Amino acid sequence: MSAALPTSAAPPVAPAPDLPGAAPSANIAAVLPAMARLRPDAPAIHFPVGRRPGGRLRYDTYTYRRLDEESDRIAAGLQAIGIRRGTRTVLMVKPSLEFFALTFALFKAGIVPVLVDPGMGVRNLKACLAEAEPEVFIGIPQAQLARLLLGWGRRTIRTVITVGPRLGWGGRTLAEVKRAGGAAPYRMAATRADEPAAILFTSGSTGIPKGAIYSHGNFMAQVELIRAAYDIRPGEIDLPTFPLFALFDPALGMTTVVPDMDASRPAAADPARLIEAINEFGVTFMFGSPAVINNLGRYGVAHGVTLPTLRRALSAGAPVPAQVIERFLRLLPADSQVFTPYGATEALPVCSIGSREILGETRARTDAGAGVCVGRPVPPMEVRIIRIADEPIERWDEALCLPPGEIGEIVVRGPTVTTGYYKRPQHTALAKLRDDAAPGGVRHRMGDLGYLDAQGRLWFCGRKSHRVITPEGTLFTIPCEAVFNTHPQVYRTALVGVTANGRTEPALCVELDRAAGPANPETVRRELLELGARHAHTRGIQRMLFHPAFPVDVRHNAKIFREKLAEWAQARSYR
Repeated sequence: MSAALPTSAAPPVAPAPDLPGAAPSANIAAVLPAMARLRPDAPAIHFPVGRRPGGRLRYDTYTYRRLDEESDRIAAGLQAIGIRRGTRTVLMVKPSLEFFALTFALFKAGIVPVLVDPGMGVRNLKACLAEAEPEVFIGIPQAQLARLLLGWGRRTIRTVITVGPRLGWGGRTLAEVKRAGGAAPYRMAATRADEPAAILFTSGSTGIPKGAIYSHGNFMAQVELIRAAYDIRPGEIDLPTFPLFALFDPALGMTTVVPDMDASRPAAADPARLIEAINEFGVTFMFGSPAVINNLGRYGVAHGVTLPTLRRALSAGAPVPAQVIERFLRLLPADSQVFTPYGATEALPVCSIGSREILGETRARTDAGAGVCVGRPVPPMEVRIIRIADEPIERWDEALCLPPGEIGEIVVRGPTVTTGYYKRPQHTALAKLRDDAAPGGVRHRMGDLGYLDAQGRLWFCGRKSHRVITPEGTLFTIPCEAVFNTHPQVYRTALVGVTANGRTEPALCVELDRAAGPANPETVRRELLELGARHAHTRGIQRMLFHPAFPVDVRHNAKIFREKLAEWAQARSYR
């Protein structure tokens, strides 16, 4: 039997009004058959499968009807071979037509996919899979080989399904599962809103990877919040450069154009190939990490590229510099916007802000050290700021809250908030506060610091674990770094603490912008000190250390591994 998973009490979300006939089910996959009835022959997914003789990409396509039928056949086949509702199932399949069909099949059958980012590293990946205790492993041949060689899930995995050729490890192929499913009509599992739908592991870029437990209600709420926040309508075309975001597309009625890129290395994506797809399909919406948006903007400006159909772009994963947004907007129509949503694996979305407000107002305050404005909460999400604490807080209390303008810890509540981590009670205790009046009965501590302004907007000031506590006071990373990032020859900076004789001092790690041309580090150092001297909160930062290329996360290529930089800075400062 599968061990019971904790559940949340997120309320069911009604079917979208523009999807007539949608089943009154809390199963996140219920919107797919509704869309297949409404737009059966409309393309759901375009996937690149090679190049034509002339050099342009060739695509295979699933219509909504075919995606629905394929996922039905797989769901029925999984049940036919004995995989039960609630079974934890590792899914290691690259972005592909099979990835989408498999994911919706798992949701339809009430099977719980375990999604782990392969880019988190072999050691973390093995630990995550051991922690999740999966009984089923679905993967491409490379993943199956790694499972055997590295011992992933050796203690708990009972069923193996290979997407592609099976070489010598037994189990079944996806083709065999489909044959077992047959072509008879499939009855979707009537899952509850509070029933676990998936375990999504955090990237581990700011700590130990943890498995956030998503309920069907959490996913359905996410779809509705994203639809409303960005006015997404059926028939739009999306280019998602992060695979998990693509899973929202069928539920939102959008067509997915899977980009020709390595999704685990977004910063290395070829801008020319992304631009080719955007213009060939008339993409109206895209998600890209700051690294993707930065590379696209630089390439597009240099080559005189325009993207006339792209009306909205989302960028998240790390703060997006205003100059990156400004440059990218030069490729888009005048009425287009770049939005920077704020959230986390455990709660997404929380807030959002558009490029008009950033470039027209908040940018100047960010450059002066006010933090990064991430906008207003996305209804019905609620954001509060509490005093900074490193220990668990058992229950919500309004007395914890700080007034507007005061930096503290960001706490959120709403229907997208997950209620805990799988088999990590200590981390759940640190991240959650009990609140019987909140959806799911909890509020989530984001682990981030910030403040609310008089207009109710949230300003992000960095991770709680990254604050630098010195004898003179506490320094917050984002407000300090933003001042130095205005230097034209600086790509990015990272504030860390170094220790000598029991005393912590701030040190600024600096990565120069190679695209800005050659730079004299000593000249830049002097100019950075002059910049810092203009602001009270940066005046005490005197130690400048130049780093060739910051270590960053694999998922977004934007989150800086400050812990690694702190070790490097310590070694450089006190050898």
